[in-house]
Amino acid sequence: QVQMVESGGGLVQAGASLRLSCRASGSTFRSFSMGWFRQAPGKEREIIAAISQSGASTYYTDSVKGRFNISRDGAKNTVYLQMNMLKPQDTAVYYCAATSSLGITTQRGGYDYWGQGTQVTVSS
Repeated sequence: QVQMVESGGGLVQAGASLRLSCRASGSTFRSFSMGWFRQAPGKEREIIAAISQSGASTYYTDSVKGRFNISRDGAKNTVYLQMNMLKPQDTAVYYCAATSSLGITTQRGGYDYWGQGTQVTVSS
């Protein structure tokens, strides 16, 4: 069992930056590929970024490419999402997720463990 806790959300103005953190419990963090999802009101949960077990491979959905960066720190059992040039359409609850599948997983159903979510609100 893996428990994950997100932090770093908040209310910011358009153009600002935020860094989300997701700390995972247990000693098996390095065996998990990690993803960040978001869910806006009335919309489905969508993947926005993912990183492989080694950190060598990453994935970004088109709407965040060039603005967001995913990274991981094995020593701290933590995955980060650096979000720059935030836009009002980035407003959502952001979730981190972990999967034991090798490499990059982009499908929601492919993830085994989820955090509780953190709210990000971007005002115009």
